[in-house]
Amino acid sequence: MAACAVRGRGRGRAGARPLAGCGARRGAGARPGAPPRVLADRPEIASALTAADRVEILSEALPYLQRFHNKTIVVKYGGAAMKDDALKALVVKDIALLACVGINTVMVHGGGPEINKWLGDLGIEPNFHNGLRVTDEATMEVVEMVLTGRVNKGIVSMINFEGGSAVGLCGKDDSLFVARKTRVEELGYVGEITKVNPKIVQNVVEAGSIPVIASVATDSGDGHSLNINADIAAGELAAALGAEKLILMTDVPGVMQNRYDMSTLFKELDTSKAQALMAEGIIEGGMIPKVNCCLQTLSQGVKAAHIIDGRQPHSLLQEVLTDEGVGTMVTDEGSSCLMDS
Repeated sequence: MAACAVRGRGRGRAGARPLAGCGARRGAGARPGAPPRVLADRPEIASALTAADRVEILSEALPYLQRFHNKTIVVKYGGAAMKDDALKALVVKDIALLACVGINTVMVHGGGPEINKWLGDLGIEPNFHNGLRVTDEATMEVVEMVLTGRVNKGIVSMINFEGGSAVGLCGKDDSLFVARKTRVEELGYVGEITKVNPKIVQNVVEAGSIPVIASVATDSGDGHSLNINADIAAGELAAALGAEKLILMTDVPGVMQNRYDMSTLFKELDTSKAQALMAEGIIEGGMIPKVNCCLQTLSQGVKAAHIIDGRQPHSLLQEVLTDEGVGTMVTDEGSSCLMDS
């Protein structure tokens, strides 16, 4: 019988394992082990909630907390949520909260906007081939510097400040991602993942921390650094970890019949329907590689893959911990079902 990809209320048993990734908040008045204050910066929302509202929210979330306790969720972080400081802060709070309630949360990130900024500051003109970044040697140096340094350590610092315990990594650490140059020579130092060695990520999770991984890999041929697609890196890592879910944060609400009409959002798709929508041209443009990434991940054993809008505040929590979700969940045929409460 196919595994059940849960969006409805799930059964589970919360064990006595210490909550992973939840350290002391850095700042005045912090309590060691205190959970992130997700609504602390939204007083207008917090003040509008009655006691009954708060109980209802917790009641709805509880089955998911039980279902996903000690399970692994891989989140690919990118797009507008990396450019807007307010959105960035909310994503970080969500990541810290999921870890604090016992969900093994792993983050993989890109950093396109920051890379473009630094290329401009250094006078290096970005070049593209068929919409894909051309990564020559000078560009690769900037990519690696920005992704593994400024972006990665910035995210780690923010998670730690919000009460989490994060550790920054990149695909070169312990040969986490081994790759080869893409067959499209014009792209330069752009890689295709050939092997994933997840042990270092597993060690970080087992130590109670949140791995934050920059999408840079090692070339299996000459050891050179390679720029890799963060969506694909997250999907391959999710498969290697045997993750429960892969979540891709994007700049669109999900897969829609009409991309200009939010009411046409597909809340759930199975693999056959997703492939049919691509064949019909309904899934098009930049959504095609994201859906293909989801399908590839599912074929490797991950139970569900989600495409959500990172521009929507707390979209990550809404997708994981509520009945309705906010994006599109993709599952294998016959695997999506609602579990009794």
